[in-house]
Amino acid sequence: MKRALISVFDKTNVVEFARELDQLGWEIISTGGTSAKFKAEGIPVMDISDLTQFPECFDGRVKTLHPNVEGGILAIRDNEMHQKQMEELGIEAIDIVVCNLYPFKQTVLNPEAGHEEIIENIDIGGPTMLRAAAKNYKFVSVITDPKDYDTVIAELKENGSTSFETKEYLAAKVFQHTAHYDALISNYFNTKLAIKSPDTITLTYEKKQDLRYGENPHQQASFYAQIKETEGTLTAANKIHGKELSYNNIGDTDGALETLKEYQEPTIVAAKHANPCGIGSAPTISEAFKKAYEADPVSIFGGIVASNREIDAATAEIMSTIFLEVVVAPSYSAEALEILTKKKNLRLLELPEILKTGYSTFKARTVLGGLLIQEQDQKLINDELNVVTERQPSEKEMDDLLFAWKAVKHAKSNGIAIAKDLTTTGVGPGQVSRIWALENAIRQGGENIKGSVMASDAFFPFGDCVEAANEAGITAIIQPGGSIRDQESIDLANKYGIAMVFTGMRHFKH
Repeated sequence: MKRALISVFDKTNVVEFARELDQLGWEIISTGGTSAKFKAEGIPVMDISDLTQFPECFDGRVKTLHPNVEGGILAIRDNEMHQKQMEELGIEAIDIVVCNLYPFKQTVLNPEAGHEEIIENIDIGGPTMLRAAAKNYKFVSVITDPKDYDTVIAELKENGSTSFETKEYLAAKVFQHTAHYDALISNYFNTKLAIKSPDTITLTYEKKQDLRYGENPHQQASFYAQIKETEGTLTAANKIHGKELSYNNIGDTDGALETLKEYQEPTIVAAKHANPCGIGSAPTISEAFKKAYEADPVSIFGGIVASNREIDAATAEIMSTIFLEVVVAPSYSAEALEILTKKKNLRLLELPEILKTGYSTFKARTVLGGLLIQEQDQKLINDELNVVTERQPSEKEMDDLLFAWKAVKHAKSNGIAIAKDLTTTGVGPGQVSRIWALENAIRQGGENIKGSVMASDAFFPFGDCVEAANEAGITAIIQPGGSIRDQESIDLANKYGIAMVFTGMRHFKH
């Protein structure tokens, strides 16, 4: 008689699966709560303690760690020596193992769970059985996912056994499952012990969706979500209208969200290729959108819009006249939805926790053959701002300087942001020369640049940026400082009556 060992925490459809096995003539072995459930449903079952001739002990910590279990799973069926040893030891083969693990993820995500409860939800016997069955997949079918029950039953009914291809596929799922499980445990301890750079690192994510393609149509792509701290991130957004997000939509919207989180007042961030192209802050969100749009009405075409306030009807009316790819906001009024959902291809994302900041997670970037990991850039300035010129910035200039500094922090380096009246008037991201970034920003803003202030994500290596700023009519500058030629820039600023502020902190973004 073929035998199946079933021990699951997630009991979804397990009764139906066991009943099918019973009707096919299989003997079922089970543990604890799973066994009790089968008995209650009238399904014949052998308790694990009857198989091992040893009671479950230590509050269930030890029940399957026994030669009669592991030997029955691991024995190689076409190995004569293994068969002989099985006969001598009285071990019978186990042909199907069905197991899913203690809910470690659910426990660690529960803010009320203490350390002892978290530790108690580290499964030991389950991963051992799963790994043993997956290692011996030539002879043993192993199931971790209730979605695979129907496939196994169908093959048993049709062929009397599970195909080799299915066994191999199921084994692969086991090692994905246990690797994910162990990575969660490892990351929990790394967090608890504040180990930021362990000697080895295993990152684990869960697939959110397959994408049509990547940056280009010939590239495959998928979107994965981290396990913790997803509130206020794109992975937690609810798409309430429009087409599925593309790879580029996701990257660009994430860039807009990161920028938006710098601002507390009603603000709109328009982004293109993950760079801010227009940012506006105002007393109302419709005014903020008008500012962001007018900052660069060309680049916003086909772009991303992120709002830190509810989209109302007035804002939606203006939006509806423009081709946008994605709008993300904490909420939408009923009137706004009625207006925006008329644009069938516009993706509307709802993200209630859009203002959340203070994440403890890291930023990762792959390189050929490796991985770069760093802390998130969650700071804005060093201890305090330092005015290094003879002229102090006015209160209005200082407001605009800080506004521009927040914007340039999220522009690709070398980056320049120019602003006036809490609106970007020019953004120059991603240039190999800082003067080129400034020239591009000035060219973009045109006449609006006059009377603006400027932010640079890193120091000026030469005085040419101050010269160009003066010619464009820029009145104040904020930058990190730290160049060996800082005095040259300071002297030129004093010459032209430009106020200059050092932050003591750069914000490269590559």
